Amino acid sequence: MESALMSEDPFKLSLGNFIANESDDPLQAPPSFTNWVRASAWAAELYEPEMLATADARTTIRYDGKPLSVINLCSYNYLGLANHPEVIASAHEALKTHGLGACGAPVLSGMTNLHRELERRVAKFLGREDAMLFNSGFGGALGTVSGLLRKSDVAILDNRSHLSLRDGAILSRCRTEKFEHNDPNSLDTALNRQKGRRQLVIVEGLYSMDGDFGNLKELIAVTDAHGASVFVDEAHSMLACGKNGRGAAEHFGVEDRVRLVYGTFSKAFGALGGFVAGPKDTIEYLRFYAHPYVFSCALPPVVVAGILKALEIGTKQPELRTKLWENADYFHAQLRSLGIDTGTSTTYVIPIVIGERERMYRLCHELRRRGLWVAPVDYPAVPLNRVCFRACVTAKHTRADLDEALNILEDTLVPAALQNA
Repeated sequence: MESALMSEDPFKLSLGNFIANESDDPLQAPPSFTNWVRASAWAAELYEPEMLATADARTTIRYDGKPLSVINLCSYNYLGLANHPEVIASAHEALKTHGLGACGAPVLSGMTNLHRELERRVAKFLGREDAMLFNSGFGGALGTVSGLLRKSDVAILDNRSHLSLRDGAILSRCRTEKFEHNDPNSLDTALNRQKGRRQLVIVEGLYSMDGDFGNLKELIAVTDAHGASVFVDEAHSMLACGKNGRGAAEHFGVEDRVRLVYGTFSKAFGALGGFVAGPKDTIEYLRFYAHPYVFSCALPPVVVAGILKALEIGTKQPELRTKLWENADYFHAQLRSLGIDTGTSTTYVIPIVIGERERMYRLCHELRRRGLWVAPVDYPAVPLNRVCFRACVTAKHTRADLDEALNILEDTLVPAALQNA
């Protein structure tokens, strides 16, 4: 197997090819993987770029060994709160009063008055009885799902669900079912297959790779018809969607039908971490059974203080959401006019589908050289025939930023024959 893989074209291989053991030592990377990384090093250079400034609409990264000014279409800083002066000032103040780290798990010594205040404000913002905080968005989703489910339960997940949700179900050791993305009929079939068990339907408010909304109204209707429960991950939609910023559930008018809501602070809040909000009894239960909460250090107080200010700004300045959506709608319309494939996206998360891996990496280098920073997304994050660049539009992009990005995309991606048509 090793020699066969080593002779393969590196762009015909993916991470799925290197999960089998190739030696007696579990601490040794598979030799074929190491060879693959070296053979495709020019593509791997596009990942983990060093950012030399803030995650603003325009920033500086290190590329080809030198600082490069770029239009930033990679950032989750949807409302521009990561570098908002008031957010930074709040973090500075907390650094003086509370120091750098929490230095303990919440259940023992890591809980501060700032953490409690953020829990109260998140719960109030979402109209829920209680909320709890996680130091990681991924860990929070994993911990919530694994903390809720037991071996005799069934997790029924959209087949585009984030890995944190799938890993949470696996960790709980429950049964798992998948249904076709956003398809109520497929969900109905999956629920019918697992009658007689406790069922949790797991969906997302906004899907991070496809950039489309979860089909919440229809999927929740099917879930309710089966007497099942629903869990909505609002990671990419919280604070950026809905009239008041309460996410996709608010946007679609189904908040009262979602008992437990999960979100993160690493997107529109501009920080890091996650939270879950819902009935007080359920949250109290999770404080003891969500392992990433119980057994890891609490969020740094300096971050919590910044999130508190970000939540205040995000709720009091709805014009930030208005600007975000104006920018997203404009960018979508212009990409469509260029004939660029953006899949099913209708939001500020926009895949630019290339569909062929080697071409994607070659084009990504060209875009970066020209000052446009987009993220290359490869299999298995997306299907092999849908490899793409992911572009994230923010409220802080100016029309000039977007037009310059569109000009670069047109020159790089659109064949000359079409440009001259």
